[in-house]
Amino acid sequence: MTEIVATRPVPGTPRPYEFPPFARHRLENGLSVLVVDLPGRPLVSASFTVRRGAADEPADAAGATVLAARSLSEGTERFDAVALIEAAERLGASLHAEAGWDATSASVDVVNERLAEALDLVAEMVCRPTFPAAEVERLRDERLNDLLQARADPRRRADEAFADTIYAVESPYHRPAGGTQDTVATLDRDRLEGTWRRALDPGRGALIVAGDVAAVDVPAVAERLFAGLEPRDASEPDRIVDDGAVDERFVRVIHRPGAVQTEFRIGHRGLPRRTADFHALSVMAAILGGLFNSRLNARLREEKGYTYGAFAGFDLRRGAGPFTARAAVNTEVTVAALTDAVAEIERLRAEPVTDAELRAAKDYLIGVFPLRFETPGPVAGALSGLHVHELPDDELARYRPAIEAVTVEDVARVARQHLRPEQAAVVLVGDADAFGSELEAVGFGRVTVERDEGPVTEGPLEGVGEELGPVDRGPEGPTEGAEDAEVEPVEPAEPGTTADEGIDARSSR
Repeated sequence: MTEIVATRPVPGTPRPYEFPPFARHRLENGLSVLVVDLPGRPLVSASFTVRRGAADEPADAAGATVLAARSLSEGTERFDAVALIEAAERLGASLHAEAGWDATSASVDVVNERLAEALDLVAEMVCRPTFPAAEVERLRDERLNDLLQARADPRRRADEAFADTIYAVESPYHRPAGGTQDTVATLDRDRLEGTWRRALDPGRGALIVAGDVAAVDVPAVAERLFAGLEPRDASEPDRIVDDGAVDERFVRVIHRPGAVQTEFRIGHRGLPRRTADFHALSVMAAILGGLFNSRLNARLREEKGYTYGAFAGFDLRRGAGPFTARAAVNTEVTVAALTDAVAEIERLRAEPVTDAELRAAKDYLIGVFPLRFETPGPVAGALSGLHVHELPDDELARYRPAIEAVTVEDVARVARQHLRPEQAAVVLVGDADAFGSELEAVGFGRVTVERDEGPVTEGPLEGVGEELGPVDRGPEGPTEGAEDAEVEPVEPAEPGTTADEGIDARSSR
């Protein structure tokens, strides 16, 4: 008979690891050049990143930065879209362009012996895009269709409603990074070209190259390709407006009759990436909702069976991104799941974590850190994060020791300072008829109910009792057509997160 081992294995001692050293150069026009040589990694990742994103655009042009980035590969002065793809394929290269809240980038993956030629194509995209009207119109229509689809997706509907709820109307975070139906519909090639030209500031830009590049003079290549970019006014400040809109806890329900599940979000305005509490915050977020054995997941999934997964974390941007706890649960357990989730957040503030919880979180963060950098792409991405968030060059090197130094007292302090369940918005997308009375009875705070297509303007919903409270009639209601709020936490992030990643958060679409 096979003997069953009753004792679970425990984590081993993390192996030593040092983030690879990198060299920093600077062109006369202000462009930074960061090069990390990774011997034996012939597949090179290179990225031209500029510290301008959706947070920098005016409200009436929401979505222009994301759409402009996607248009960079649709045609240049030398190549149309097909010819650019063919030129890249002849080099065995893969071109990309994207934008998020904090940055816009054009990047390439290619073998090292063809790096110079591949960077020529990146320079074409960056310096000489033409924004063909037909391609812009196609991308705009695709985005508008995506926005329509988002209205039918409960997860995305909850994300956009949550962002719309916790940020003031004047904050760019109040709307989705990719724009709304109203704003995207107005975008044309001239608006996109103007958006990109304003963003293309070498003083806010960086060329980042990672891979086996000892044989390539990257600074010389950068000088040849990008020295002609004209610097902008250095005194122009970055536009970061992140005003919160939640002073006391309240509940906002997006009513979907007959929904068998409820998507819920609990949270508030969080923190920017450049916070002195980053490492303690990372550990605290992992314990609360970033790991499989986190408190939220253990309670809502393992103990109660309410959900396939419950998560929580901070989306750290250049401005103060959101703190969010989230899950999707069966309709009949909506209020019970909410009650348990709020209780876990409050417990983390009221009671110290155990030594075992602290050790598990630190071991995970320290242990997975080297695994993130096994290929050049994530290394380049981490350096991009240093540039975008203007972090010191030793940020990645000191990450593991700083995580190891976090104490139980540190976790308790940041939980008390940065978790505010008494000032949290609770947003639900589900069938208010099924849980409305129970929701009112638990006393989470003021409750408003809206039909899925927008705010209710007259009287309560049919079948939803008066006990659900006042209906939101004001102009501070949801942004019509909004989506892509991008608050979904996934797993704890390393300190060099790219433009729009943060603790327990994915990057913006």
